[in-house]
Amino acid sequence: MNVIAFFPAAVQSTRSLWRIGQTILGIIFRHPITGTSIIPILPDGRIVLIRRRDNGLWALPGGMVDWGEDIPNTVRRELKEETGLELVKISRLVGVYSSPDRDPRIHSICVVVEAAVHGTMEIKDTLEVMEIEAFSLNFLPSGQMSHDHTRQLQDYLKGLTTLA
Repeated sequence: MNVIAFFPAAVQSTRSLWRIGQTILGIIFRHPITGTSIIPILPDGRIVLIRRRDNGLWALPGGMVDWGEDIPNTVRRELKEETGLELVKISRLVGVYSSPDRDPRIHSICVVVEAAVHGTMEIKDTLEVMEIEAFSLNFLPSGQMSHDHTRQLQDYLKGLTTLA
C-alpha cells in the first residue's frame, strides 16, 4: 500500500471527524460554536464566492474556529482550504452575527471580515465546495445565499458594521 497516497485522505477524514466532534461538544455543552465568514476581495475588486456542496447555494467562504486557533488564522486556513487563495490582509470587521437560527445545523456565532486576497482560485476541499467564482459588484448572483450570507454581503455592500 502506498502510504504517501493514503496520508491526504486520512488527514481529511480526521479533520471531518474533528468537526463532527466539535458540533457534538457544542450540542452537549449548549454553547454556540464560533466561526468566520470571509468576503474575499481580489486585486481587481471582484468578490470570491463558493457554491456549497451540501445545499448547492452560493456562500461566502469560511468555517469553524478550530481549538487553539484565533480568528485571523481561521480566516487564513478556511480561505486556503475553500478557495486556494492566500490572505494578504484582513481589511475590516463587517460584523458579528449570533442569531440562534442563522446556521441551520447548529447555533454558531459568525465573525465576518473583509479580506484582501491574491493567488489562483482552486477548490481544495471538494467535500464542502463544488464551485468557486469571482463576481464584480454589479453581477453578484441573485437569489438566496446559504445561511445568512445574503445579509452579511448586503451589510458589507452598505458599509455597515453589524452586531446581530
